[in-house]
Amino acid sequence: MLQFRLKQGAVQPTRRQFLIGTAATAGLAVGYRLIAASPAAAQAAPAEAQANPFQAYVEITPENRILIHSSQFEMGQGSYFGIATLVMEELEGDWAQVDVIGAAGNTGLYGNLAWGGAMQGTGGSTSMTSSWERYRKAGAAARSMLVAAAAKEWNVPAGEIEVASGVVSHASGKRANFGELATAAAEMPIPNDVELKPRDRWTQIGAENLKRYDSRSKVDGTQTYTIDLKMDGLATAVMIHPPKFGAEVASFDPAKAKALDGIVDVIQTPRGIAVVGTNMWTALKGRDLVEVKWDEAKAEKRGSAQIMTEYNKLADGPGAATARNDGDAASALTGAAKVVEGRYEFPYLAHASIEPLNAAARFNEDGTIDVWGGHQMPDLYQMIAAQIGGTTPDKVKLHVMKTGGSFGRRAVADADLIVEAVATARALGPGKPVRVQWTRENDMRGGRYRPAYVHAVKAGLDKDGKIVALHDHIIGQSIMGGSPMAAMIKDGIDPTSVEGAVNLPYAIPNLKVELTTTDVKVPVLWWRSVGSTHTAYVMETFIDELAAAANRDPVEFRLSMLDEHPRHAAVLKLAAEKAGWGTPLPEGRFRGVALHESFSTYVAEVVEITFKGGSDFTVDRVVCAVDCGIAINPDQIRAQMEGGIGFGLGAILQEELTLTEGVVDQENYDTYTPLRINQMPSVEVHIVASDEPPTGVGEPGVPPIGPAVGNALRAATGKTIRKPPLIKSLSA
Repeated sequence: MLQFRLKQGAVQPTRRQFLIGTAATAGLAVGYRLIAASPAAAQAAPAEAQANPFQAYVEITPENRILIHSSQFEMGQGSYFGIATLVMEELEGDWAQVDVIGAAGNTGLYGNLAWGGAMQGTGGSTSMTSSWERYRKAGAAARSMLVAAAAKEWNVPAGEIEVASGVVSHASGKRANFGELATAAAEMPIPNDVELKPRDRWTQIGAENLKRYDSRSKVDGTQTYTIDLKMDGLATAVMIHPPKFGAEVASFDPAKAKALDGIVDVIQTPRGIAVVGTNMWTALKGRDLVEVKWDEAKAEKRGSAQIMTEYNKLADGPGAATARNDGDAASALTGAAKVVEGRYEFPYLAHASIEPLNAAARFNEDGTIDVWGGHQMPDLYQMIAAQIGGTTPDKVKLHVMKTGGSFGRRAVADADLIVEAVATARALGPGKPVRVQWTRENDMRGGRYRPAYVHAVKAGLDKDGKIVALHDHIIGQSIMGGSPMAAMIKDGIDPTSVEGAVNLPYAIPNLKVELTTTDVKVPVLWWRSVGSTHTAYVMETFIDELAAAANRDPVEFRLSMLDEHPRHAAVLKLAAEKAGWGTPLPEGRFRGVALHESFSTYVAEVVEITFKGGSDFTVDRVVCAVDCGIAINPDQIRAQMEGGIGFGLGAILQEELTLTEGVVDQENYDTYTPLRINQMPSVEVHIVASDEPPTGVGEPGVPPIGPAVGNALRAATGKTIRKPPLIKSLSA
């Protein structure tokens, strides 16, 4: 949707307003009228007056700024840059004019189209898929209206007007920047249909030399995050959470804390105790003085080792539900010439984002609530904030802040941070803003982990070395169970538990995937690439093991089963070619390969390691090939592949989160160890040219790196490591 901010003295639409309808409104624009842009107002508007979908996407100000209202959340993955590129391709603006701001509060405008448009949210590497058409159309519509305004003002045919680098011009010498035409453009009809540029005229989409517009602010420190918020009277709250998941506050004594100078209040929230101070340091000192007794009757008291033992017992039996069942795997395994079996274990993993979790809230005298934070699921957070605040969603204004990482952690079904911030602000009263700031220890011990899993896998080969059957029994917690997404669980199958296994591309005539969902009170959540974080490792290391059992080359073995999956085959061939697969390596150097599709993006990775024996090895080189459809921002795609490889590499090498008698053992980056900079390998990224619609790149670089390293270690040692983290297993 388009919005042109009018010059001083005219009626000025704000970010909470939009133009709709067909009735003329004097003083604003012929053909339009204003209504408030709250969900309630949008729903109350008659169907024939519903907002044109261009209206809230692009705003041009008299100050000659281009403000793009993003339906997607920016957490470092580059969605703002990608969306701005789509707009700028059609708008022909100047990048120096551009800023992108987070939008929320209207599902009809900002619903994620890749999710059917029913809710706004960022995840599943869907930002570009959802934005691909509507933001290009918004840019094209804005350009059309600017041209129409200039044509009317200059009395020249619109077809003779050119737009380039933020300037509208005519051969007669007349020219104006976008801001100078903003008021007049607001009077132009929004076109019902716009013609988008053909691919051969693109100058922004796919441009190799186009760099992120927002890099400078991140380097010079001017980029603000929720942790940087400043406003009059802003207090800081730190949380005391139960030490065991499922425990509740039995009683607490705040007296000593309240006696400390600078402590504003000590408040019980639905999720623990909030200690509010005039600043962070004071709040932390007050936190240590609060005496809390916990009711652990419903708490999880098992340690992670005990949980894994129980998972392995379940793996010995049949699965509780069947996710895929092609042919007759049991019979084919019985008749196989050779059978290979394996038992895999995967630990809990933390998101460990660089910016610890936070959110801020303020109740206002007029009954509205302002909430600042990394709103990865705005509709849900708005609804929950309203419930906690005792009001209706249209009274909740979300301020969508950029954040220093998420990896899925800020898309929480119960809106944990929002609940804490709004509950604390409500207790403080109107006009008293508060920011709830978690410490790193809160973050690491606060739950929402990648679930722990066990896989019991078995496969059979015929006498010619072809796979005739494969059976995988997956045991682990459901992410969707008990959440608003629980309806996606069908016939006992949470799709996030089995993705990457049920869509295995290899031609295996008898394939069975079973799932047993466990009941554990450790809170779990999607973690960057979700189910593929474990299924890719199992399938791709097991395929390598089967290739070895068949005395076949791992790349050739995979390609022989990919006749019906040309995009998988293409990235595998490209990665192998660029890595020099099959060429000699120096002594002590070994290669491994892995292939995986996640979120409709295809990635193959070849790694080279130097192995010195025991657990002494380094990952030196990674060659990555990716097919993500049309490459909107090639430089950003490479950056996301590199980031995903580093993220996944740290996890597979050394990360694990453990519990002892229900209490999390790790607290900070000293005991939970993401990849260190000296461990980052050289990474080469090769992008497959494509005419397919764009898909995501935020997550798909993660799944192949683990099995590629595992397969390189197998080449070095002759053994498949089935229990990440790899360094720990090699040291055992």
